[in-house]
Amino acid sequence: MALVLAALGQKAPGLEALLVRVLLREVELGEEVRLALPTGEVALRGQAEGVVVEGRLLPSWAVEGPYFALEKRPYRGGLVARVEGGRLLLVNVLPLEDYLLGVLPAEMPASFPEEALKAQAVLARTFAVRRLNPLAPYDLCATEACQVYLGLSAETPRHERAVRATEGRVLSYAGQVASALYHADSGGMTAGSEEVFQKALPYLRPRPDPYAKGPKSVWQQAVRPEEAARALRALGYAPRGDDPPQVLEKSLSGRAWRVRLLGVEVRGPEAQRLLRLMGLPSAMAEFQGWLALGRGAGHGVGLSQWGAKGMAERGYGYREILGHYFPGTLLSPLEVAAR
Repeated sequence: MALVLAALGQKAPGLEALLVRVLLREVELGEEVRLALPTGEVALRGQAEGVVVEGRLLPSWAVEGPYFALEKRPYRGGLVARVEGGRLLLVNVLPLEDYLLGVLPAEMPASFPEEALKAQAVLARTFAVRRLNPLAPYDLCATEACQVYLGLSAETPRHERAVRATEGRVLSYAGQVASALYHADSGGMTAGSEEVFQKALPYLRPRPDPYAKGPKSVWQQAVRPEEAARALRALGYAPRGDDPPQVLEKSLSGRAWRVRLLGVEVRGPEAQRLLRLMGLPSAMAEFQGWLALGRGAGHGVGLSQWGAKGMAERGYGYREILGHYFPGTLLSPLEVAAR
């Protein structure tokens, strides 16, 4: 099954026409930014009326590339500068496949097996495609809030091979681009999507993850009462006691589902978020007083990167890896229809 997207504003059909817009920085109005272009250095700053470039006020400003450097970090593609929401937005515009070359090194080490890298490439591509929104000022950010993007200087030959080997392939479910979530280490069991994101998806169910063996597969960490109090307040709760954390109920995947601490009880996805706000690697944890004993790292939904590494080392291909973590999905070619 081929997924057909409408690439708004693009003239030529084909995968090479699919561009992504990545927010690199949000800059305070009046703050000067310097860019290195193939033609030389350019200074710009934002103000309420638009973008000032080398002393000229423009509604917005764009440069097509083929590359540029921001704060000495080089990027493929071009850049658009515009004022939105009282800040200057610096947005990298580049082809999807080129974008992935700067994502994969940030999300999975080059030392991981080739089939694990291919699985990660498919997920990074799927994640990006699902976030395309021509009505928004940008599609993705360059941080962990989306997926980390480090630009041209991070690229490596092994990561590039994984991107090229899976070019144009995304995960789909029922004819739609799938929700391609991933994390570092499941601790032996992945989480259902409703445990973290409140919506149960049929292809994001708890799955055994026996090959996940990473540095955070088993851990222990002391929690300070003041850290716990800050985490509660961040969720809108006021501490009312001094009792240490206690997991009263667990989810189907073994993660905290009902937690009591400092006189407050927190339930459901919010309980898992609470533990992560307390600085714990994951919500798969128990407590002995103020000492947390846990397994895994990250939210636990979707692909476990250390689990994918273990599967690849045991001879599984990237299609089998993706099929394990996303049962019922298809590996689909992505076709772009201009309009």
